[in-house]
Amino acid sequence: MQDVRELLLACLPRLRRYARALTGDSASADDLVQDTVERGWSRIGQWRPDGDLRAWLFGIMHNLHIDQLRRAPPPAVELEDGGPPAAASPPALDLRDLERALQQLPSAQREMLLLVALEDMRYEDVAAMLDIPLGTVMSRLSRARENLRRLMTGQAPAATLKVVK
Repeated sequence: MQDVRELLLACLPRLRRYARALTGDSASADDLVQDTVERGWSRIGQWRPDGDLRAWLFGIMHNLHIDQLRRAPPPAVELEDGGPPAAASPPALDLRDLERALQQLPSAQREMLLLVALEDMRYEDVAAMLDIPLGTVMSRLSRARENLRRLMTGQAPAATLKVVK
């Protein structure tokens, strides 16, 4: 049990980083990490010791985050003069702009980009963790990269597709 506790503690920095990128603010990220660790610890018997604890915890975090998004009211959109939102000026390429651009991505695209690029997870592992086909991982990642590139150059992101289950 001590080994599992140490493994879980070793995952905390990556869980915090991923949660911060998902939520966009540190208070919500801390809450998400706490909920993830609590749920993971209470269900540690479901984790296969031959499996990757980090991927298992990321899966729990992903599901908790999706549940939180479903419960949250939709954000209010304010339009100037009743027309479409004004085009943003081209942003300077710095970390704050990258963080803002990441937050503008659809949740599924942002998660895919963070898991593959930031957490350095293999496509196959992400697909298994999220229980989605490998092709879905690849297409969401491709769309995320394209939309991030567009946002970082001051363009509007490409139209998003509706997820149908």
